[in-house]
Amino acid sequence: MKTKYYLSIAFATAILVNCNAQKVTLKNTSDLAVPQKAISIKRNQIAVKYVANSFPILVTKNDTIPAQLNDLDGDGKWDELFLVTDFAANEKKTAIVTWSLKDPKFPIKTSVRFGKREAKDLPVQPATQEVLMANQVHKKLGFQKYQTDGPSWENDKVGFRHYLDGRNSKDVFGKKIPAITPENVGINSKGAVEDNYHVMYDWGRDIFPVGNSAGLGGYALLIKDKINRLGILTNDTLNNVEKTTFKIVSEGPVNSVLSYKYENWKASGNNYQVQETTSIWPGMYGYENTVSISGLKGGETFLAAISNLNNKNPLQVVEAGEWVCFIQHDYLTYNREWILGTAILVPKKIYQGYIEAPKTGQLTDSYLAKLTVENNKKISYYAIAGWELSADKNFKDAAYFSNYVTTLAKQLSAKITVEISK
Repeated sequence: MKTKYYLSIAFATAILVNCNAQKVTLKNTSDLAVPQKAISIKRNQIAVKYVANSFPILVTKNDTIPAQLNDLDGDGKWDELFLVTDFAANEKKTAIVTWSLKDPKFPIKTSVRFGKREAKDLPVQPATQEVLMANQVHKKLGFQKYQTDGPSWENDKVGFRHYLDGRNSKDVFGKKIPAITPENVGINSKGAVEDNYHVMYDWGRDIFPVGNSAGLGGYALLIKDKINRLGILTNDTLNNVEKTTFKIVSEGPVNSVLSYKYENWKASGNNYQVQETTSIWPGMYGYENTVSISGLKGGETFLAAISNLNNKNPLQVVEAGEWVCFIQHDYLTYNREWILGTAILVPKKIYQGYIEAPKTGQLTDSYLAKLTVENNKKISYYAIAGWELSADKNFKDAAYFSNYVTTLAKQLSAKITVEISK
């Protein structure tokens, strides 16, 4: 397990880089209480001269707000100060931002794990990035080169994984405890790739069957009434994406960010360029996914996917805040062993209804939310999973899970204003 660390206010005020502190005022403009609200403060909003290799400290009158710096564009300079904090309805919160030369060691509540091997007889090594060409997929290689089939990411509530081997589906790790899962999930004692996560451990297990769906939060394009999958199936030997570039953008105590770049995705005779960013922070049973596509010819529709494998109950489609919520609740796990609620939240302003994927073909067993897509315009949506054995045992109840999803949608819609002054 990764070690947790805690910061005292005394520490925060004792080792500051400079005295040019700034005051940050955060205001919840909503009548709704918003726990664990993620806030991004851009670098250009913070006027104090940054000292290299220092850490942000946000101190309120009775607390220290965990925060981190993210370099989102990979240029070696941080782009945002990312923090997560609770708000009461209409609460105004003031913090003093200072800088420390010593890592404050905030509690670790998010993580990314990625490991790979270049040959079947070589052990898996930790990695932060990967380039995958169209002919380097699992079936063609003859072995699985990635730990857990690709990167996995988690917070203190739930975990997920992405099939980087060409399938590009999204899977769910059910977590029973808030601690970060062990680094050796998906490999054995010799460092070989091993499917050892479909059995129960004290931390939990992989609980979600994906099959030929895009999983929970995968996506596709609808072109002239044809569903076009991003990627391939297990037995395919050539990807429909010429080049896939994966990178861990950030891994920190309150935010982990993953990036996928898909070059020349061949779909219905066209070539598309895709940028995908996945972000997770504490407190939420889900993650945020953001996708932008270029090369659109007109007539394309973005499809956000939620697998309906093992679902025997009606799909709920509910508007809440700025979102349309697709909600399922059933024995959605392997062999229908446990109750699991799954949901996706898609932007109401670009929502065009939904379709159901066929039972055969390249993308099956899913509900697909139809969204308006424009060249290079970002689409952000959320994927949610609530397991009955998670820390919140109330997810066993369908009405409770539905209420959790719609309340979360309203909380995500709440706006926090940021004012910075000396």
